[in-house]
Amino acid sequence: MRAASLVPYALVLSVGAVDVTRADIYSFVDSAGVTHFTNVPVDSRYQLLLATPPEERAARPEGWLAKSAAFDHFIERAAQAHAVSPELVRAVIVVESAFNPRAVSHRGAVGLMQLLPATARRYGVANAYDPEQNIMAGVHYLRDLLTRYGNNLELTLAAYNAGEDAVERYGKSIPPFAETQHYVPTVLRIYRSLLAQQRPG
Repeated sequence: MRAASLVPYALVLSVGAVDVTRADIYSFVDSAGVTHFTNVPVDSRYQLLLATPPEERAARPEGWLAKSAAFDHFIERAAQAHAVSPELVRAVIVVESAFNPRAVSHRGAVGLMQLLPATARRYGVANAYDPEQNIMAGVHYLRDLLTRYGNNLELTLAAYNAGEDAVERYGKSIPPFAETQHYVPTVLRIYRSLLAQQRPG
């Protein structure tokens, strides 16, 4: 959701940078379909996912990477229930909360998928900090946005970040907010990178 001011969000804005250090993030998908993340690629299967800019290297993302696998079951279940790509869900979670289920933005967005209180109520969430409820509601919201915008990922992500009213107010286009202008391509880059890892070879 809009205005989640988390350190990991700054990290993902640099996807596509070329300087590789121990703070860069790598991932691969194993034969069971599980996505693995690391900052130290000791296996040739790992591919660069996020490159951390010099000013953020001290922020060391090892902690949130270690937590990501704990939510795979919830992600897969919600993605299947609402016909949304699990890679898209993971990309949104990386940018929204860096897999921190206790994340809170200054506007009150909560949890892995940064649900605003109104969105949590809309989708019947009793505890927005609960990963299962949070992911299920966030994915349900993504599905509703995908349906509303004819599966247009850019508009869907813009609405997830800035709100549906903002997208409509600007003629069904990405609103001219700096955060949203960064958010949409960042999520898409991560999503496409994760998708590429699913392809044979």
